[in-house]
Amino acid sequence: MSTKPRVSLVTCSDIPDLDDEDAPLIGALADRGIDARPVVWDDASVNWAEAGLVVLRSPRDYADRREEFVGWARSVPWLLNPAELVNWNTDKHYLEDLRARGVPVLATQWFEPESRLTKQRIHTRFPASGEFVIKPAVGGGGQDSGRYTANKADSRRLAILHAHRLLKDGRAVMVQRYQASVDTLGERSLVFIDGEFVYAVHKAAVLHGPSKGPQEEHLERIDRVTASDAELAAAERVREVVREIMVERMGAATTLLYSRVDLVNDDDGRPTVMEVALTDPSLHFSYYPGALETFAVAIAQRVTAGR
Repeated sequence: MSTKPRVSLVTCSDIPDLDDEDAPLIGALADRGIDARPVVWDDASVNWAEAGLVVLRSPRDYADRREEFVGWARSVPWLLNPAELVNWNTDKHYLEDLRARGVPVLATQWFEPESRLTKQRIHTRFPASGEFVIKPAVGGGGQDSGRYTANKADSRRLAILHAHRLLKDGRAVMVQRYQASVDTLGERSLVFIDGEFVYAVHKAAVLHGPSKGPQEEHLERIDRVTASDAELAAAERVREVVREIMVERMGAATTLLYSRVDLVNDDDGRPTVMEVALTDPSLHFSYYPGALETFAVAIAQRVTAGR
């Protein structure tokens, strides 16, 4: 039986050995005397009381079972990031919390399942012109998301069917105007490890048309990029608000092991929040030399400190 400190890297049954970006963490932590193992979050055979420090990495099937996933997170003794923050962050209604505190976020219209919107009522609530995006409020990686043109009849028809399907499945729907800057400037993701900004990546547009269903994959084109002062300021403001929310929900703010703030430019060229990823974000280690080592060091320090 190993006497080394234990770290469980949480994943899902679809990728039980972690994704290609995260798998090298096992060796990097082993080099620091830590017994790190990938563990599937809903594996009934796991004794989480003996799992050591538990780090969320790729539990990407939570969208269909969010309540079960949050319940599991609350049951884990040593979870990073904290369970109450996971609860807040796994439903994109959190964007309204950010907006209420002055953070610039993309304008969003929400369709709730309990409203029982008919296809006609969905139609009347869509933008009258321009392009727009439909996403589920719970989900990630662009799954079940689509891009539509308001004044093209067939595109609008497909958008109605998309939103209606999500609502019928009991899923809240987000409708956002498509930002033209995504096609020209793309999206920027700013990655923070142990409370410090480490690097940023640029992601090209991935939504080019209607959703093809929940199993559709959107392949990201990613490059390393230098974050601007305005982007850094926007991300820091987000992190300030997250700390405020942690105090309100948990009684205290702790330094997060990781966070990723995704930004696009609005029509006036200002960095605007598209997403704040605190649960299972891709951290794109391979695009920044030393990033994975930095993450491994941060985990090792938590192990040494007893969390």
